[in-house]
Amino acid sequence: MGTKLVEKKAATEDMLTYEQARTLLLDAVTPLDAESVPLQHAAGRVLRESVTARFDVPSFDASTMDGYAVAASDLQGAGPWRVAVSAESRAGREAAALAPMSACRIFTGAPMPARADAVIPQEDVGLDERGGAIVINKRPLARACVRPRGNDMREGAIAVQIGTRITPATLCAIAAADRGRVVVSRRPRVAIVCTGDELREAGDIGANSAQIPEAISAALAAMASQAADIEHVAIVPDRADAIEQAIDAAMSRCDLTLTVGGVSVGDHDLVRPALERLGIELDFWRVKMKPGKPIAYGTRRAAHLLGLPGNPASALVTFALFGMPLLRAMQGDRKPTAMAVRARLSAAYKKSARAEFIRVRLEEKDGELWAIPAENQLSATTTSLASSDGLAKIEAGEGAVDKGENVSVTRWDCV
Repeated sequence: MGTKLVEKKAATEDMLTYEQARTLLLDAVTPLDAESVPLQHAAGRVLRESVTARFDVPSFDASTMDGYAVAASDLQGAGPWRVAVSAESRAGREAAALAPMSACRIFTGAPMPARADAVIPQEDVGLDERGGAIVINKRPLARACVRPRGNDMREGAIAVQIGTRITPATLCAIAAADRGRVVVSRRPRVAIVCTGDELREAGDIGANSAQIPEAISAALAAMASQAADIEHVAIVPDRADAIEQAIDAAMSRCDLTLTVGGVSVGDHDLVRPALERLGIELDFWRVKMKPGKPIAYGTRRAAHLLGLPGNPASALVTFALFGMPLLRAMQGDRKPTAMAVRARLSAAYKKSARAEFIRVRLEEKDGELWAIPAENQLSATTTSLASSDGLAKIEAGEGAVDKGENVSVTRWDCV
């Protein structure tokens, strides 16, 4: 076996698996500072304190129907019963106590009058032709059509737990608990540093035909902005001093710096040497996955750095699988990683020595979810990114994943 082959084999064995690398990354995270924000600015943020109810919700027994509130015990003997309508209860107003042998006209959500213990839907009663009364043909069960006090939550009960990412649904529970502000983690600040002499701004067509439009920073910023504030985006040439200065400045003011390109071992891959000169401790460099093997992660004091590969697909895949969970964990999110779905693979796919994350479209057929692999899985291809719904994980190994076999799919819209 030649020397180069031995070195290559050793380097592969030294690489962390995808699972090892992500566990290492997430286990080392300390949540950022907390702050109080009003509910209208809380969506997408992560709770740093559990939200508890100020009072019982609802705070009174309430009707679940439009109808008539009665006391079942008033209806003695055999029916039907003629009952006078003595009062009315509507939402937002306190109800007077129910007079004996009478009914209260009541509307959905309105407080139950004292003494009343059941509601008869309006379609189940008859109206007395003499007016001012109803005819009840069947005695209602106690508590019928009544939502009891505290049915949703009791005073002091936890409405939403610490570490929960706030969604429109959780905002409903927080508001119902009568909390107008919440304590959340501040949003991380992110910088994106793209490196390479070959890069130019998209749309800025110059005289150098050998340059290509920089195609990843906008996508990274869009994805990261779901969980962070984008502070700075830059394109830096392949000069050691420029790269070192850009990374140093970004890490000095941001919680997470993303570098794109230059983390491999080529003559013009200058990011890793720059990190070493800056005293950035690398927790890992290169991961046993495809695409995205040349990925690096390190820290300098409280600042994090994620070195992404230069090809668009590799960069976006690794950021989705490592960067977004990192941003979530930095806010104390109890569920920092995206929940994957199971889908059946539409065609056999050959396994490799590395876990592979392939771009797939999702389609539902006959009640089953199918993952359809893109034909072009090259790391530089952007069209298969654009047409994909997510990433199907093909476990490392020998042989192939058969057609129809279930695979785990991480959806782009869930990262």
